[in-house]
Amino acid sequence: MPNGHKVSRKLKAILSADAKGYSLLMADDEVHTIQTLKTYRRLMSDLILQHSGRVVDNPGDNLLAEFSSAFDAVECALEIQKKLKKENSKFVADKRLQFRIGVNIGDVVHDGDRIYGEGVNIAARIESLADADGICISRSTYDQIKNKLELDTEYLGEHEVKNIKEPVRVYKVLMSSEDAGNLIYEKSSPSQKKWPWLAVATVALLIGIIVWQFSYEKLPPIEAASVENMAYPLPDKPSIAVLPFDNMSGDPEQEYFSDGMTEDLITDLSKIPDLFVIGRNSTFTYKGKPIKIRQVAEELGVRYVLEGSVRKVENTVRINAQLIDATAGGHVWSERFDEEMVNIFSLQDKITHKIAEAMVVKLIIGEKETIPERETDSLEAYLKFLKGWQHYRQFTPTALLKAIPQIEKAIALDPNYWRAYSVLAKIYQIFYRNGAWRPYIGLEMGELKDLTNEYLELALKNPTPLAHYVATEMNLLNGDFEGAITEAKGAVSLDSNDSESRYAMGLALVYSGKFREAGESFKMAIRLDPFLKDRFGFGLARAYFHMYEFEKAAALCERAFKSNPEDYIPLYLLTASYGHLGREREAKAALAKLRELNPKWSYLRWARYGVKYKNIDDFVFYVDGLRKAGMEYNSE
Repeated sequence: MPNGHKVSRKLKAILSADAKGYSLLMADDEVHTIQTLKTYRRLMSDLILQHSGRVVDNPGDNLLAEFSSAFDAVECALEIQKKLKKENSKFVADKRLQFRIGVNIGDVVHDGDRIYGEGVNIAARIESLADADGICISRSTYDQIKNKLELDTEYLGEHEVKNIKEPVRVYKVLMSSEDAGNLIYEKSSPSQKKWPWLAVATVALLIGIIVWQFSYEKLPPIEAASVENMAYPLPDKPSIAVLPFDNMSGDPEQEYFSDGMTEDLITDLSKIPDLFVIGRNSTFTYKGKPIKIRQVAEELGVRYVLEGSVRKVENTVRINAQLIDATAGGHVWSERFDEEMVNIFSLQDKITHKIAEAMVVKLIIGEKETIPERETDSLEAYLKFLKGWQHYRQFTPTALLKAIPQIEKAIALDPNYWRAYSVLAKIYQIFYRNGAWRPYIGLEMGELKDLTNEYLELALKNPTPLAHYVATEMNLLNGDFEGAITEAKGAVSLDSNDSESRYAMGLALVYSGKFREAGESFKMAIRLDPFLKDRFGFGLARAYFHMYEFEKAAALCERAFKSNPEDYIPLYLLTASYGHLGREREAKAALAKLRELNPKWSYLRWARYGVKYKNIDDFVFYVDGLRKAGMEYNSE
C-alpha cells in the first residue's frame, strides 16, 4: 500500500444484519422508524459486545460486526433475534422493524477499523436470503457450530454470489415457536445423508452435460419486481438504474476507480435520448448494501438494473457486467471484458453499446451523436480526475479542498480537459456562495468569484452539463435571468437525464417568475434522482411558495432542513411560509433557529449577496412572509 499504509488479513466470523422493508416503514412513519432503529441498534451493539464481538459499521438500516468465534457470532445472532422479537411484539404488524441476519466465516482484510473481502461480501449476500426475524449461515459456519450448538437447519442449496467464483452453500436456522433463541439438533442418519448427495451428484452431472452442449451459463433466479408496487410510474421509454460496480481489486484505495467507471457509464447512457437513466446520487445509495434487484426497481421505478464489478490490477482491468429485466425477473445480457488500461476508454464505449443493444434502443444518428467523444485521451489525467472526483462527490468542505489538487494535476496533464475546469469552477462557486464554509479555504468572496469565473470561462469553451449549471447560477447572481435560462437549456440539451441540469433549469425559472414551469422541472429532477428528494424538494418548495401553496412549501422545507440540520438556507423559506400561513408558534421557532445558525443575517446582506428575483414583487412577497413571522429589518 502507498505511504506505508498496511492492511492485515484474518479469518473472522462476520455477522451482517439488515432491516427488511426499511424504506417502506420510513415512508409510512419516519419518526417512529428512526426512533425504533436507534433503540434496536443500541440493543444489537450491546449484545455484540457481550458476545466478544465488535461492531464494524452501522450505516442506515445495516449493521456489520466481526467475531473471533463462529460460536459467538451465531449465539449472538440468536440472542438478537430473540430480543428484537420481544421488542417488536409491542407494536402492530406494520410498525415492526424486523431484521435479517447472515453469518459467515471467511478471510477479511483489515484496513484500520474497516473490513473488506469475500468473507464480508458472502455474509451480506446470505443475509439477504434470510426471512424477517430469521438467520442464514454459510456452510463454513455450519461446520464450526454443528457439534457445539443445538442446531436445526434447513439446507437452502447452493447460491451464486456475485463476484465469488464458487457457489455458497446456505443453511436457514430453524427456531422454535416457543423461544427464538433455542436451537434443535439437525437429525439425519448416515444413510439419509448419503442418498440425497448421490441424487444431487447425478443431477449435477446431467445439468453439466446440458450446459456443455448448449454453452448456457446458469444464472441465479431473480424475484420479479411488481410494477404496481413501484414508487414511480414506469417511463414511456426503457428505464435503467446502474448500481455501483463492486471493487474487486482487493485494495480499498482503488474504490475511486470502480466508482468512476460506474459514473462514466451512467453519464454515457444518460446521453442516449431514448433511455431514461436514474442519477448516480440515488443508485450510489445502495453501495455496499446487500439489496435485491426487485427492491431497487420498485424504489426507483425502473425496468432494467445493471450491476457489475471492476478488478484493476496494475495495467489491466477486468469488468463483469450483467443487465437484468427486473419486471421479468430474468437476465437480459451478461459479459466479461478484459482490457489493458491504455484501452479503458474504448472499453467503456463498448460496454455502453452492448447495454443499449441489449435494451433494444436505437442509437439515433450514430455513435458521436449519442455518445460523445472522450473528454481526454490521457489515461493518467483521467485517473487523477477520478481521484479528485471521488473527493468532490463527498461534498464536505474538507473533501472539496482535497479535490482541488487532484483536478489541477489532471489539467496539468491535459490542458484541454474541459470537464476538469468545470469541476474547479463549481468548487470555487460553492465556497463563494457558502459563507459557513468560506473559512476552510481562506479566500475572500471577491477572490472566490474571480476564480469561479476564470475556470468557468475555460470550461465553457467545450461545455459539460456541469459547466452550464455553474453558468446558470452565476447569471442568476448577476441578475441575468434570460442568460440563466439559456445556460440551463444548454445543460438539459447535453444530458436530458441529468438531474442537476433539471434542477438548474428549475432555479432559472423560479427566479424568473415562471413558477409552474419551475415546479415541473424540479419534479423531473426528483424523478431522475429519487433519493435526492430532500435537496431537490427544497427547489420545488420555492415554486409552491410563490404559487401560494404554503403548506406544501413548508412540508418540503421541513424535510430539507431535517435531512441536513447544518444547512440553514431552507429555514428562510420555512419561516416565510409559516408567516403567510399565520402559524405563529412554528414561525417563531423557525426564526429562532435561523438566528442561531446565521446570526449575521440581515435584509441588506441578503439583497447584496443573495440571488435576486426578476420581478421585485416576488422578492417583496418573500420578505413579507418573513416580516409576518416576526423578523425585523436591520441594517447589518
